Amino acid sequence: MPDLSRRSFISRAALGAAALPFLALEARAAAHSTTHQVAIRGMAFVPAALSIAAGDTVVFTNEDNAPHTATSDSGVFDTPRLSRGQTAQLTFPGAGTFAYHCAVHPNMKGTITVA
Repeated sequence: MPDLSRRSFISRAALGAAALPFLALEARAAAHSTTHQVAIRGMAFVPAALSIAAGDTVVFTNEDNAPHTATSDSGVFDTPRLSRGQTAQLTFPGAGTFAYHCAVHPNMKGTITVA
């Protein structure tokens, strides 16, 4: 399973020198980051709404028998299809509100707010 912990929502290479202030902020945030858990159980994300700080990591764990994903509504992130017991983690380097759903079961929805 790919390690999504280093996946960034902004292409650092494309930003060039303009990325330096952002990267410095990301490095500071990572030093004090927290890992949050989102369980996928009962055909729902638990918790469905999560507030975190920039630099924090969210670990999605599938506890259902059915496969699931955590797929951003805007295409910013997408976990692999997770079978029961599998996990995927995403680190959120900057502020924003990220609505997401399960690509297999689109009625499953969640939101991550990054301050």
